[in-house]
Amino acid sequence: MDMCLYDKQYGYYSSKAIAIGTDGDFFTSPSISADFGELLARQLEEFWQVLGQPKPFTLVEMGAGEGILAKIILDYLQKENNIFYENIQYLIIEKSDSLKEKQQQIISPEKYPVLWKNWQEIESESIVGCFISNELMDALPIHRIIKHGDELKEIFVTVNDGKLEEIYDNFSSDKIEEYLTMTQVDLRGDNYPHNYQTEVNLLSLEILEKINHKLQRGYILTVDYGYDAQKYYHPQRYEGTLKCYYQHRHHNNPYVNVGCQDITSHVNFTALKKVGEIFSLDKIGFTQQALFLMGLGLGDRLYGLSNDKILLSELWQRRNQLHELINPQGLGGFGILLQGKNLSDREKQTPLKGFTDSQFSMAL
Repeated sequence: MDMCLYDKQYGYYSSKAIAIGTDGDFFTSPSISADFGELLARQLEEFWQVLGQPKPFTLVEMGAGEGILAKIILDYLQKENNIFYENIQYLIIEKSDSLKEKQQQIISPEKYPVLWKNWQEIESESIVGCFISNELMDALPIHRIIKHGDELKEIFVTVNDGKLEEIYDNFSSDKIEEYLTMTQVDLRGDNYPHNYQTEVNLLSLEILEKINHKLQRGYILTVDYGYDAQKYYHPQRYEGTLKCYYQHRHHNNPYVNVGCQDITSHVNFTALKKVGEIFSLDKIGFTQQALFLMGLGLGDRLYGLSNDKILLSELWQRRNQLHELINPQGLGGFGILLQGKNLSDREKQTPLKGFTDSQFSMAL
């Protein structure tokens, strides 16, 4: 998966052919509508207020795609809250040189307060602000495991007679077993069928550890599709969550369209929460994207459409865009996890608009 997605020459994310949106292989919330980024910007402003308006307030976006989300956030804040905008430092951590080029074309450092950094270039505990990831964790290379007889094995890939072939062997890392124990999952139990397959995402935990080293005080906002551990490792989910996306069609065969398709797996939010607790990161909130956006004002935008003097065709297009962002069967069902570091009790308990509906907040 790492080679297929990130190889410098042939990887999907390194290739200049990658495109997000109608002409690509998949949609993201920012590619559908600017409303996602604009409402997210409102939440970021609230973070700034809760932290006492620090200068600078550093936003670190990890895996920024084509740069669409960053541009929407910065454009919106420059127009709607110039005071906050003038105190922003926007950093992007991007592994793909191809995507970095696309980002720099639409968010030029000459026009925006944005810089590109790698992890090594960010000093330890230097960030006061917020780390953001939108559909990053799902694209991290994962370990696939299978219940083979009464044992758990890891699924490896080899070449046999010129063809890719799967083989099973012992875990490549002790951390896989530690991960399963941490999330309180016993895949060896009788309730799990023979040949049950699933995934373990160790890299997501490594990224959270890196964030912890760089963040002095502030927030970590993770937006992605996924489940808590109980749902993720449900016995009925016997084929796992691995998905491939090619020209807006999805399937579960990573051995076709090699280097030309996206490969993802769902996020285990329980693992992120539990590892965060090891690093003394507090879970501030966990909700669904639909509730998050409605709390930040998407409902008002929907209601306002009836008063907008626009063509009927434009009205329906705008309405469909907004509904797409909150569709519970799609983007609206994405999980949004907010963690905090070195926040006072008052700061942790301050109500946030994106997480106001406590009756709908989800446990982990």
